[in-house]
Amino acid sequence: MYKQVFTFFLLLSFQWLVAQESSLTKFPKGYTPLEVGKLIGYRFINAKHALHAGKWISYPETFYWNGSLKYAALSNDKKLLDSLEQKFQPLFTIESALLPIKNHVDLNMFGSLPLELYQVTRDKKYLELGLPYADTQWEVPENATPEQKAWAEKGYSWETRLWIDDMYMITIVQTQAYKATRDIKYLDRAAREMVMYLDELQRPNGLFYHAPDVPFYWGRGNGWMAAGMTELLRNLPVNNQYRARIMQGYQTMMKSLKEFQTPAGMWNQLIDEKDAWAETSGSAMFTYAMITGVKKKWLDAKEYAPVARKAWMAMVPYIDDKGAVSEVCVGTNKKNDKQYYYDRPRSKGDYHGQAPYLWCVDALLEK
Repeated sequence: MYKQVFTFFLLLSFQWLVAQESSLTKFPKGYTPLEVGKLIGYRFINAKHALHAGKWISYPETFYWNGSLKYAALSNDKKLLDSLEQKFQPLFTIESALLPIKNHVDLNMFGSLPLELYQVTRDKKYLELGLPYADTQWEVPENATPEQKAWAEKGYSWETRLWIDDMYMITIVQTQAYKATRDIKYLDRAAREMVMYLDELQRPNGLFYHAPDVPFYWGRGNGWMAAGMTELLRNLPVNNQYRARIMQGYQTMMKSLKEFQTPAGMWNQLIDEKDAWAETSGSAMFTYAMITGVKKKWLDAKEYAPVARKAWMAMVPYIDDKGAVSEVCVGTNKKNDKQYYYDRPRSKGDYHGQAPYLWCVDALLEK
């Protein structure tokens, strides 16, 4: 009898341990999304601008701002929300010269920030500022190159480059425009663009070359694709003509990422190279995509929740007590040279890493 009771409680303990190891809701102290979000979100309040070409608000800063805003809203942190909004106000006046021009995929995505602020505050000045950034991705300028005009004639953005980075830059401003206006054209054109990128760049193993002429599986580049597909799938109606193809691309990628996760829980700078270094920004983007997929039931929870949890538990120790994430690959152009990716410098506190950590926080906090 005692042996049976002991066995029963041992089984319960084992089941509890397994549940804890796969849970995306219960974390030990120091690993909870509220703690991590507060640490990284508040770091941004007094942070300096990270400027593109020394002139305009850059895309990494935009994403850090967006992630902090969403965290503030999800955690009902009014102090942080007010501080983030106040930080934006000089861009209407004394810092207006820092507003990005609308002539490049990395610059137009800035519109996602005022569009996020509009959704949080419902103040129309943010909508009026943000929407032109989404619209001009499809409005061909007079000085467009023949190649850019050719993309536009096919119905794609004239800013198309077939770099995997693009499919977050384009997707995020278009999905934000949809959420702000409910005009389906923004979703449809971003989704059609995504399908074309999937057809051109995704390999049979589910991963993506950086570009057609750069056959390497760069970590953060693949992260942009994972996050971009996630954003579209979160918003595309079930009956949308592009949804099934994007879901196929997403699920194929997640299966591959599960297989390439390192024993420690991270993903490497070059995903398929075991001797490459563990890189935090790409790992965070993959984790965000998986957390969302589990919660939205796009992925089997028993199979993928433990993968996402393992990644999160591995990621958090890379944050110092000031909220700075280490082991972040610096901004990276494409290059047909594998050693180039191995040798990219690693940074600490780089906004490329701060932002996707907050995306994970936000995904964990969402119901």
